[in-house]
This record gives sequence, C-alpha cells and structure tokens, in this order.
Amino acid sequence: MRFCALLLGLAVIGCSGDGGAGGDLAMAPLGFDGGGVTDGGADASVPDLASVDFGGCPPEMVRITTFCVDRFEGYVVELDAQGNEQPHSPFLVINGATVRAKNAAGAYPQGYISQVEATQACANAGKRLCDATEFAQACRGASATNYYPYGGTTRIKGYCNEGKGSSMPLFFGSNANNWTYAEFNDPRLNQWDGGLAPSGSYPHCVSPYGVYDCVGNLHEWGSDAGDANGHGRFRGGFYGDAEINGHGCLYVTSAHELTYHDYSTGFRCCKDPSN
Repeated sequence: MRFCALLLGLAVIGCSGDGGAGGDLAMAPLGFDGGGVTDGGADASVPDLASVDFGGCPPEMVRITTFCVDRFEGYVVELDAQGNEQPHSPFLVINGATVRAKNAAGAYPQGYISQVEATQACANAGKRLCDATEFAQACRGASATNYYPYGGTTRIKGYCNEGKGSSMPLFFGSNANNWTYAEFNDPRLNQWDGGLAPSGSYPHCVSPYGVYDCVGNLHEWGSDAGDANGHGRFRGGFYGDAEINGHGCLYVTSAHELTYHDYSTGFRCCKDPSN
C-alpha cells in the first residue's frame, strides 16, 4: 500500500499504537477564526510602525543578511472576488480557495497545505517560499555547525514541539496499511491536546535571529522545484518527529509531489527586503 511506503517520508512514527501524546483528545472548534489573532486596539505606548526601521522588511518578518523571513509559521486567510479577507480554519484543507499568508505569535499555523497552495499564499502576501539556504540560516543562525535553533548538535527534549509521534493511530488505528489519503487530511489530527501548538509556544525553539518553530510543529515547504520524480521538499520536521530524516534544522523530506498535503505540512514565507 502507498501509505506504508510513505511512512518514513512523512515521519509518521508510533504506528504500533504507542506513538503520539496521551491524554484527553480535547478538540478545538472547527470554526476556528483564522489563527486567533485579534486587534488589540490603539495603545499610546506602542510606536507607530510606519516610523520603525525593520531593515526593509515588514514588521512581521526579520531581516537576515539579504532576505526577510516570517518570524512564525504561516496561517492563511481566504480572499473573496473583491480581495476582502475571510477567516480560514488552520485545521481544514485549502480546497481551491484563494488564500493569503499571515503569521503571528499565538496563531495556529496552517497544516493540510501543498507546496502549490503555500506558494500562492505567500505570493498573495507579496512574499515567496523560502529556499533551502534561507531556511537553514533562519533555523540555526549564522553557524552551520548548529543542528538546532537553540544551538549545538545535541537535541534537547521539549525545547521544540517534536517527538510526539503520529496522530494517525489516535483516530484510525495502528495498522498503517489501512490508512487513506483522506484520513491523513482529517481535521481532527491537529486538534488533540498536546499535538500542534500555537506559534511561539516553545520559547527555547527560537533561532539567534528570533525566528520561531523552524524545528517541529509543522513541516515547512520550501521553494524547491520538483525533482526528477516531481517531488518537492519540506523541512524542519513536525510535532511527530524532527529526527528521522535529519536532525532538527537538517531535517528534509523528499517523498512527495508539489500538490501533496497532509496534517503535518505547513509553510513559512520569505521576501527580498525593500532596501
């Protein structure tokens, strides 16, 4: 069966039934408001962002040498025919919607997204997907000797949201031969208590540049063109695993076509600075 062959590429572990975190399966509502980000109103103590120099990057991004990168993994909003924004649940597939990328602390990032859809979402925000070099630097900092955002080559358990095992056995049993593509995109998979976390929930999982959750939480699609097999690349691992296909920032999966998506696939945008 296809899904058995894809297990390693998906970093779906714990297929014997012992994967994933335990505890009650407390579900977030499917009518999620698009990330849980609301305007806080005017605050005289907050500077006018138009007067702040962000190095040619938007305020939700940080500048790293010659490029800008989102501080957090992306979520999306839907755009109607007039370009007005409407919420989109991060626990649902895109399903043909026109979407725009956003990112913010405390927002659940968008899973269930393909590279094609993530490319569109970034483009509609005036951005693009990050390439392999940009992701690596944003994740580990200036030193190529680091494997993790917190530095060094030794994984520290609990510093990033990873190592919790697959969500699939929690809902669909431990026999991976029976799992289907539709089940890999079930909205419940990212809503159990202790699985996917809101962006920035792991304070140690931040790079020297202030970029959060490059390791774990969700895989991040890169801008890589399809290879000889038509497969793209996503990096950094997800909350189930960030070690099988490389350690932390070195983690890369190459098993899937550009239109592929499941509960573990997310994204982050980059951008060229304006100066």
